[in-house]
Amino acid sequence: METGIATTPFGRRPMSLAMLAVQNESREIPKGRVVDKWQVYRNLCEGKSIVGIGDRALAVLNALLSFYPDSELNEENSLIVFPSNAQLSLRAHGMPEPTVRRHMAALVGSGLIIRRDSPNGKRYARKGRGGEIEEAFGFSLAPLLARANEFEAAAEHVRADNRALRLMRERITLHRRDIHKLIEAAVEEDVPGDWGGLWKRFRGVVEGIPRRACIAEMEPIVADLAVLRDDVDKLLEIHMKSTNPSGNDSQNERQQSDSNTDSIFEFEPAFEQSRAAVESERREAEKPRGYPLGLVLKACPEIADYAVDGIGNWRDFMITTAQVRGYLGVSPSAYEDACHTMGQETAAIVIACILQRARHINSAGGYLRALTDKAREGEFSVGPMLMAALKANGATVRMAG
Repeated sequence: METGIATTPFGRRPMSLAMLAVQNESREIPKGRVVDKWQVYRNLCEGKSIVGIGDRALAVLNALLSFYPDSELNEENSLIVFPSNAQLSLRAHGMPEPTVRRHMAALVGSGLIIRRDSPNGKRYARKGRGGEIEEAFGFSLAPLLARANEFEAAAEHVRADNRALRLMRERITLHRRDIHKLIEAAVEEDVPGDWGGLWKRFRGVVEGIPRRACIAEMEPIVADLAVLRDDVDKLLEIHMKSTNPSGNDSQNERQQSDSNTDSIFEFEPAFEQSRAAVESERREAEKPRGYPLGLVLKACPEIADYAVDGIGNWRDFMITTAQVRGYLGVSPSAYEDACHTMGQETAAIVIACILQRARHINSAGGYLRALTDKAREGEFSVGPMLMAALKANGATVRMAG
């Protein structure tokens, strides 16, 4: 137990009112408080930037705590440890003794420990006749017990800041990736729009991102990227509407109905010859190249998981879907028939859509053959299927994240 008097340092070490305040606070520990010494230490390590202590000083504190015999700090037991500088140096992984003394002074200055010096400045304990410690001189760990809640709050504050910073960085990464790939796809697919100007704006924001930034610095960057992403999406939405005038709600509903696995082989009665001819002409006029590859990947993101080197163009996309065809159990003849009837690009998009909904489709091969038969009759268009995939993923045509 510690006495209720203020202790002053030995020799030339000065006394200060701050040290006196720490001693007074340590005497006001609530009765019965017990804390795990290593949990307090971990909290200090996490909240060191708030507490204002360095790594090396914490290493010395670790060594000091190792001399405290119990795992829990308790005022009922003596909170004073009295190792020599040589012993501290060994437990601090060979830290030189002058360095140990310097960091001990830092711990005292931060109010984490209290010096309780003996009359001659030596560190020792005086034991009674029964062997119990009557009085000890060294370093008191009482501030750790008194300020345990403060250290826990500091650690939680740092953890919360780190979580917020990590989420902010993730948002920036996602915006950068999406904007980059969508602009690239739009340029590749000759989508009308000021893509050069958008690209310059994008690079201007990206190049202004500091290597090490705090949350306050990242917030305006996220806002700028969100506005830019919105502008990109608007241009792509306009293009999608202009190139797919037939992709209205009624067709989306019909395509979703066609995609229902409970009725894969239950088809509508054949259209009249005149309507079939119109649908056939529309199907022939529709080119998959009217759909930016970026939009297809947005609708069917799972296809990218099967690409060894990523999907950067239509050729990569079709190579990957050809491999996925086998994983889905689609026979070579069924896929060849689909490519011959729909065209290679369209068949590849259909395979990607089937993969996206694989868990809802009992027979991928049978489903593809059914769609191929409908395409042969002019009753199938890949546009509504792509739109249904976008909606099923919780995305909109604008692909707003």
